Amino acid sequence: MKRAFTFIMALAMMLTLAACGGVPEFDGVLTVGMECTYAPYNWTQPDDSNGAVPIFNASGSYANGYDIMIAKKLCEANGWDLEIKMMDWDSLVPAVQSGEIDCAIAGQSMTAKRASQVDFAGPYLHASIVCLTKADSPLASASGISELSGRCTSQRGTIWYDSCLPQIEGADIQSAQDTAPAMLMALETGAVDFVCTDIPTAQGAIIAYPDMTILDFSNSDDNFTVDEEEVNIGISVRKGNTELLNAMNSVLSSMTDEDFSALLNEAVAIQPIG
Repeated sequence: MKRAFTFIMALAMMLTLAACGGVPEFDGVLTVGMECTYAPYNWTQPDDSNGAVPIFNASGSYANGYDIMIAKKLCEANGWDLEIKMMDWDSLVPAVQSGEIDCAIAGQSMTAKRASQVDFAGPYLHASIVCLTKADSPLASASGISELSGRCTSQRGTIWYDSCLPQIEGADIQSAQDTAPAMLMALETGAVDFVCTDIPTAQGAIIAYPDMTILDFSNSDDNFTVDEEEVNIGISVRKGNTELLNAMNSVLSSMTDEDFSALLNEAVAIQPIG
């Protein structure tokens, strides 16, 4: 009878925690979600060269990139093991909320909308907004967003598509693309005249597509208007998971902008071509 009562009480406590959105106990294995298709933040490769790590749910595939480098820094500092899960962009926040993954390290900007759904560690990068066009395009000489016109697109669910493209008066905004590679392919194949993205993605793009050029209006008054939160890139964790949040922030706060830039440059240098 006593065992039955103890079991019932334990079950009741678990149900109560679940109902209240209790944070699962961290087991020392940091399970990280990312697309694994978003160079130089993250990508998939067939081997463990250049420090790549296995993808848990994609047998025989390995993940690498800036996000992997940051994840490894966090794990090394805290004595954690690292597990990478490949996930669609739109599934990352729900997976954090449900506890399927401990965090998403995936080039997510720290917007107010996301911050209402998850907590953010970081930032671990400041990523200004730019555009990409073909080097031989008339748009390549544009000195501000007011000089841009024509068909354009970006990745779905990003500030690039939702907030930035609508600021261009001459923009003929096409349907959003599901992934960053799809966005770049739309430009490469001529389906659009330019795309909007962030500087790390653009730096990676011109390595893979030398016929593209970056339009960076950062030093111009004729530029995108964005909040600081929108260009700060952070790590999303489940609401209330202060232990994990604090452990991550302890590591990230000890790193300088130069540290982050060095890692990003390394990621750009080793990303796959094409």
